[in-house]
Amino acid sequence: MIRLATTLSLIAANFVAPLAHAKPGDEQEQVRKELRAGNVHTLSDIENHVVPDMSAQGMEYLGSGYDESAKVYRLRFIRNGQVYYIDVDARTRQIIARH
Repeated sequence: MIRLATTLSLIAANFVAPLAHAKPGDEQEQVRKELRAGNVHTLSDIENHVVPDMSAQGMEYLGSGYDESAKVYRLRFIRNGQVYYIDVDARTRQIIARH
């Protein structure tokens, strides 16, 4: 019984330890700082600007990512089984690349 409890404790520690060392929301915190400073648009603003046009082209919106150094949102879409990436400048809301 003690051996089982010890094993379970070690397993639990392996799941919790990485969380303790992770920097909580670094990417999100950086975006928040930029938003407060007025340097970038919100994700919802970017989505409201881009998603309707992509949907009109038959694309389904999958989600997004943010590159803090470039201040670029990458929106992911799918159409006919192919994934498309649309890079949007977070400062201007302009589409800067399509992959």
